[in-house]
Amino acid sequence: MNQDLERFLNLRNAPQRLSAAEAADWLGFSPHEIPILVAKGLLKPLGHPAANGPKHFLTAALDDLKRDEKWHHKAADALQEYWRHRNGRKQDQPGVRPSSRLQSQND
Repeated sequence: MNQDLERFLNLRNAPQRLSAAEAADWLGFSPHEIPILVAKGLLKPLGHPAANGPKHFLTAALDDLKRDEKWHHKAADALQEYWRHRNGRKQDQPGVRPSSRLQSQND
């Protein structure tokens, strides 16, 4: 863990508002997973930010989610479903032949 992240997570008084990257660290997710959770409605940013604008999250709400086991199950399922769908689209594209280690060994 890098020193800045460790220092941030060990603050006595956390800031009341966290950026998406800070919220990801706070909840134990990767920064690229936060937009997926927001799109699925599992994480709600403060205010009404633009779709491509920076999003901030209330620390108190994140603390509640951090302790909610059912929410973590829903988040894990949503992320798995997202990647299952995304990887399934990749295999369904016409003209794209899935690579296989067996095929490359026989060539």
